[in-house]
Order: sequence, then C-alpha cells, then structure tokens
Amino acid sequence: MARFVEGADRHQVQLLPAALDDYVDEDNPARVIDVFVDELDLAALGFARVQAAATGRPGYSPGCMLKLYLYGYLNQVQSSRKLEREARRNTELMWLTGRLAPDFKTIADFRRDNGEALQRACAAFVAICRGMGLLSGGVVAVDGSRFKAVNTRDKNFTPAAVRRRIEQAQASIERYLRALDTADRQEGEAAELRGTRIRERLGALREQVRGLQAVEVELATASDHQISRTDPDARAMATHGKGTGMVGYNVQAAVDAEHHLVVAHEVTNVGHDRSQLANMAAKAQAATGAGPLTVLADRGYFSGEEVLACEALGVTPLLPKPLTSGSKAEGRYGKQDFVYDAEADAYVCPAGERLTWRFDSVEHGMTLRSYWTSNCSACALKANCTTGKERRIKRWEHEAVIDAMQDRLDRQPEAMRTRRKTVEHVFGTLKAWMGAVHFRMRRLDKVAGEMSLHILAYNMKRLISIFGVKPLISALNA
Repeated sequence: MARFVEGADRHQVQLLPAALDDYVDEDNPARVIDVFVDELDLAALGFARVQAAATGRPGYSPGCMLKLYLYGYLNQVQSSRKLEREARRNTELMWLTGRLAPDFKTIADFRRDNGEALQRACAAFVAICRGMGLLSGGVVAVDGSRFKAVNTRDKNFTPAAVRRRIEQAQASIERYLRALDTADRQEGEAAELRGTRIRERLGALREQVRGLQAVEVELATASDHQISRTDPDARAMATHGKGTGMVGYNVQAAVDAEHHLVVAHEVTNVGHDRSQLANMAAKAQAATGAGPLTVLADRGYFSGEEVLACEALGVTPLLPKPLTSGSKAEGRYGKQDFVYDAEADAYVCPAGERLTWRFDSVEHGMTLRSYWTSNCSACALKANCTTGKERRIKRWEHEAVIDAMQDRLDRQPEAMRTRRKTVEHVFGTLKAWMGAVHFRMRRLDKVAGEMSLHILAYNMKRLISIFGVKPLISALNA
C-alpha cells in the first residue's frame, strides 16, 4: 500500500483526453465571466475590433479579450505580460478563451484602445444589478481617494517645486565650486582626478539648472501651472501624511449602502472633492433609478453651492460642515455659537443681544447678508467675541439649505458611521488588488477605462459573494 496519494503519470497516453470543461467546476467564478460577456452587445458598447496580426490572420474577438481581462482583474493579475503567461498555462483561462493565447502586445492594446467601452461595460453590470433589485435602498455613500499614476514626483513640476529644485541645485554648485578651489590648491594625481570629477558634476548641475529654468518658462503658459512628463494628465495631490503627496488621480465612487456595490465612479485629476458632490449624486441617481436618494459624504465634500445643487436634483445630501472658524481657533465665540431666528431674520449672540440685518454683499459669486448689533462696546463678553468694534455675522442667502441638512444630520448620528463602513473599505480593497503601482495606463481617458475594469471585477466578486455562482448565472441568463 502506497504511503502517499499518487498523481497521474505525466507520460501516460490517454485514449480519450479529458474535456476542458471538466477542469472548471460548476461553482467556478470563470463561468460568471463567461455568461456576463456573452450577454453583452459588445459592438453597441463600442468595443473596437481587435486588429489582425501582421501575418494576415484574423484578429481576436473583443469578447475573448474582455473575458481575459476580467479574469485577470478578478484574480489580481493586471499586467499584460502576466496575462499572456496565464493564458498559456491556466486551465480556467484556457476554458474561457478556448485555448487562445494572445501575445502581451495585443492584450495591452485592447485595454488601451477601449477605455470608453470598458466604462460602458461596467455601467452595464450596474444596470444588471439594478434589474435584479439590488439598488433599491435609496442610500449611497460617496468618497474620493488618490491613486498613484505612472509618473514619479521627480517628473512632476509646479512653480514652487521648480524654484525649490533650482535653489537646491545652485546651493550644490556653490558647494562644488568651493571644493574645486580646494582641489586646485593641492597637487598630485589624486587631486587632479578629484578636480575632474567635480568639474563633471558642476557641468551636470548647470545643465540641470538650465533645464529647470526652461520648465519654469513652460509652466507660465500651462493652464493649471503644473506639468507631468510621463503622464501629462496626472497631477500632484496632497495626502494626509506630511510630505507624502503623490502624483496621480482622484477617483470618485458612489457605493450602495445595502449591498456595497459601486453604482457610479469617475476618475478626475482635481486634487480635492469640494466640486464633486452634485456630480456624483447625479450619477448615482441615474445608476440606481431611485426616486428619493440620500447621499452620505464626509466634510471634504462640503460646499454650499454643491449642497444646493443636490437639492435641485431631488437628492438629500448628508455631510458635516467643516469647523474652520478663525475666531474659534483663537479661543473666541464662533459663528455656531450664534443662534439664527428665521422669523425675525436675526442672530442671537451668547450675551442675548440680537444681531439684525444691515446690508447684502456679493463675494465669489455668492450673495451674503451681514448682521450686527451696536451694543457690542458695552458687552461684558466682548473680549470673548471679537477684537473689532462689533461682531459681524455673514449669512449666505441659501443658508437655510445648510441649516436643514445640519438638522437632518443631528437626527441621524449614525449616518457618518454608515458612510465609513460603506465606502472606505472599497478603496482599501481596490488598492490592495492593484499593488504598489496603482495605475498602469497613461492619460485620463485610458486610466478611466482601467479603473472601470477594477470596479467591474469588484462588483462581480461582490455579487458572487452575495448569491453564489449558480444562482448568479441563472439571474444573468434570465
């Protein structure tokens, strides 16, 4: 009796070879990919025909290439070269592609040339989820996260960064000039060699300064005063850690609060979220088809104009207002310490005095109403309130919308916890799948297509986890 389970003899000739279908069981996620892609109208989605090889052979079908990529992204294999290897040795991929093994250049070209079609395929999967009744909760959480581009910080230039690099190079030049004077006063072969090396280094530094000065001139004509050499659309973006900024893209996502499916996403190269709330709310509203939709966001999205735009869309936003009062930071009363009386159109200060409306002004396109009282000079709390003659409060003409949102948020203290557990883990999962270098494509439109592949794979894995493979295939076939 053998001690261990023995495998088959690799040299044994089989009379009837095993069918390829036998290597992929009924609960294999590859079967979901196969059914989903076969149900798509790839021509209507805009997938370009894969170019024929130089030998004159027919090209690969878009369906075959999409199955290859979906399998790769579902299994954290995103490199075209790795996908080429997997197609030759992975039985699941052989089953998916019918034993076709495109070369890495053909695989990479498909992803590069079909960015918009990949975004439509991702939206088609969300539409399927909507048809299955999975997006009827009416609550989505919105967040943004920075993803690294194929562009190092050394290849990104801003006016401040260029000026800093020029100063550093000039300081190095002065240091080397002093070292050259010292070397010239010495004799011997070692001193000559040292002087030669210093002169070479000085030449390289002067060339670097000339190059940076040319970039400085180029920056003056750039639309946003920023240049990225490797990926022209990537932008420098601040992150939470000190000195840990990155060059990349800001990915926006709206996630359903019930099943944690990404219902809408967008890739931008704007480094902040303040202008994205109404945009993402509209995309989420269109994707879910929900009538009354509640959108949860963090204070990074706060903007009075964006909240007002959400109200116009019929979307209910819930997000905290940033506490950025300069008076509060200096230990004095902030605007939140003054209570607004809507009926009297006046503010009541901590001392009980009424601040009445005086005049309107326009700042940054917003109409602001100014309130104050003439009794501040005799107030016992004046030192804790203002350093000026009187304390003035400004109120936006649509401030009632902000007040109503704050009232809703006060009544739903769990809203921000729901937001965190709904959307933040999505970005953590995606970045873990993507690895150290996040995006592989360059330019905004192509990066958007690559992100759609990630989102599509994420949503598909979520649905498999919710339903299981067989019930999901039955739903896709329905």
